[in-house]
Amino acid sequence: MAQRGAACERTLSQIHATLHVAKLDPSELQPTVQCLSFSESFSSEDYCLMEVDETLCKHIESGQSLIIRGDVDEHAVLCSEDKTYDLKVADTSNMLLIIPDLKTPDQLGSESSADSLIHCQIYGFAKSYWELKRTRPKLKKLKKLLMENQYEGPSSEKERNSTYSTYTKEDLMERIQASEQEIMQQLQQIHACRIEGCWRILEFDYEMKLLSHVTQLVDSESWSFSKIPLTICLQELELLEPREMIEHCLNCYGKRYTNEAGEVFYALNEDEVCKSIALMLLRNAVKFNLSEFEEVWQQSVPEGMTTRLDQLKGVALVDRNSRPQVIFQLNVEDLPENTQERFNSLFSIRAKWTEEDIAPYIQGLCGEKQTVGTLLTKYARSSMQNGTKVFSSRRPI
Repeated sequence: MAQRGAACERTLSQIHATLHVAKLDPSELQPTVQCLSFSESFSSEDYCLMEVDETLCKHIESGQSLIIRGDVDEHAVLCSEDKTYDLKVADTSNMLLIIPDLKTPDQLGSESSADSLIHCQIYGFAKSYWELKRTRPKLKKLKKLLMENQYEGPSSEKERNSTYSTYTKEDLMERIQASEQEIMQQLQQIHACRIEGCWRILEFDYEMKLLSHVTQLVDSESWSFSKIPLTICLQELELLEPREMIEHCLNCYGKRYTNEAGEVFYALNEDEVCKSIALMLLRNAVKFNLSEFEEVWQQSVPEGMTTRLDQLKGVALVDRNSRPQVIFQLNVEDLPENTQERFNSLFSIRAKWTEEDIAPYIQGLCGEKQTVGTLLTKYARSSMQNGTKVFSSRRPI
């Protein structure tokens, strides 16, 4: 039994007497006895326990930090440098004692074989603890914040007179429920640019203008799309747009590399260029006749590039059941982050989906060891339609 105060500390002789009364053989027990007593500073309110896996334990032991993030109206999450975890309170029927000096059997194994007594103090207790579960980062808010003040170029009237908020990386880390690495990856994904220390999203027309400058220069100079010289490109276009904006455009739509002479080149990503031009065509159209769209789209991309519908996975959807067939914009970034809400939204747009069509819109919802198939099994009902397997909602929409 735990006791309070040093005055009540037990001696080895008292412990041996207790073992004798209990008819226990001391040779069958650890030679080291740990006697518990309540600390004078004992408290049941100053401590909160958290269960961590081996990876997070090593993360903490190495001196790195874990951060709890979330606004007042959000469910709190815990973030390491590169991962996000849900925090959930787990109750236990056993009282958990907080005893910093207590040693485990493994630690006691190296102690002297002679009988010894260690006095350990209990500093607190808990009847619950925080359980961690790896979760997807909540990144939709990131784009929403940056869309409030899109960058339209250095000469725009809005930029000169803007009163909207701008956000540094530190500001975003305070507001977004994701790790630093996940936030930085998403900033790259949405083509955000760091301007005067703050992260901004380029207004779509301005981004297309930058891309047009680059592709027109490639055409006029007869360069290969896989070998665009950075230095010459910046020199030729700096009278039209700032050098850093041109280089940002190249980073968004191309891959940077250096040749043996140390010269920097970019190879444009054909799929990314074609996708953005398709979005430019679709953004003001509710629905676009598919055959007409494919013709206009191919005519709109730089000569030498080839358009394919699979370049639009996750950003546009083809309705092959309508007559004529049509295509319309449906961007996965605009759908709800919650899994059930995402499925509800998708089934309100279309009652029945093939796995090929729905996969780009739910792939990002898959957790560790999860697949698109397991998500569909849980949230959708399968059936056969004209020999094709389709998925519909399990609940009325």
